[in-house]
Amino acid sequence: MKIGQKWAFCKGLKLILIIYSALVCLSSEKPVFGREPPYPASPVIDRVIWDFTTLVKLAYGSDNFPVTWADDDNQYTTWGDGKGFSGSGSKKSLGVSRISGPFESCTTTDLWDSDGKSYGIISIAGMLYMWKGPGSLTKAWTESGLYMSKNHGRSWSKAGWAFCWDDAVFHPTFLQFGKDYEGARDNFVYVYAPERKSSKWEVQKPGEISLWRVPKTHIMDRRKYQFFAGLDKNGKPIWTETFALRRPVFRDTVNGIFNTSVSYNPGIGRYLLITEHTSFACSNVGIYDAPEPWGPWTTVAFETGWGAPTIAKKTFFWNFSNKWLSPDGKEFVLIFTGIGTHDACNMVRGRFILRKNKN
Repeated sequence: MKIGQKWAFCKGLKLILIIYSALVCLSSEKPVFGREPPYPASPVIDRVIWDFTTLVKLAYGSDNFPVTWADDDNQYTTWGDGKGFSGSGSKKSLGVSRISGPFESCTTTDLWDSDGKSYGIISIAGMLYMWKGPGSLTKAWTESGLYMSKNHGRSWSKAGWAFCWDDAVFHPTFLQFGKDYEGARDNFVYVYAPERKSSKWEVQKPGEISLWRVPKTHIMDRRKYQFFAGLDKNGKPIWTETFALRRPVFRDTVNGIFNTSVSYNPGIGRYLLITEHTSFACSNVGIYDAPEPWGPWTTVAFETGWGAPTIAKKTFFWNFSNKWLSPDGKEFVLIFTGIGTHDACNMVRGRFILRKNKN
């Protein structure tokens, strides 16, 4: 297939996805009201306030945008199916870009492009690491490969191994800490991976997310990976080197899960996991918190049609920018994407309201 034909085909797929998602949102809107979150309310965060007057849209026509904070004080992100932040040239399947400066006046630079899709990027010791699948939609089922960049995203090399179809995971994402992994709880890097439960590109039900860890000095070495296998009688995590013995660290059996982001908020001392529930690209977002990477999880927010009617109910992936957190962890910037009017790098300010005994 020629390049022009390929992108015409991809554009058609995107249009079909928009139409399909709209129909699914309409058909599922009534039943989702009254759905219960999978975990009890957070003992720390009482509620979230969103300030949509601060909404910024960049890189219109591109999507995804997981973000990490690097040693050079810039943030790096990956995006897909568009022209990136420059908005020029031909569409790219996958891109890597740099975001510099404060939220109010940030600047962006596109650095690299390739085939595939990514929802996981991290900076550790001046190196960038990225999980990448081979393409859009159900192509993500076939492979999750690990890549490394020694020059802040301008070129990448692939590990000699990957998680494949039989492993039944897709779009792994890294647990984010501070600048260049500052403030990490230990010397491990943590990875969360949604588990594939069906052949359809849709919210996966029953929803399960697995947790992996690897020494931060051996990220590219498959032999060093360990997998969460539950908790012992004292509530301590059990780790196994056998992938088949892994157990989910997060479950939502009724509402499901999909692409996920996880970050640590040092100001409030909580790990924050964001995932999608019920139906794809309908702004159904769940935000959960925990005192440790393995839980126990509680619910911060469980939204159906998040942001409506102020914004369209067409978003599907969300992550916090740890660079733009306030020192006390209460004020933040959320980066999110979607379809239609939200097929972009969308950024909005918000605030956590803590419970009275936590202020």
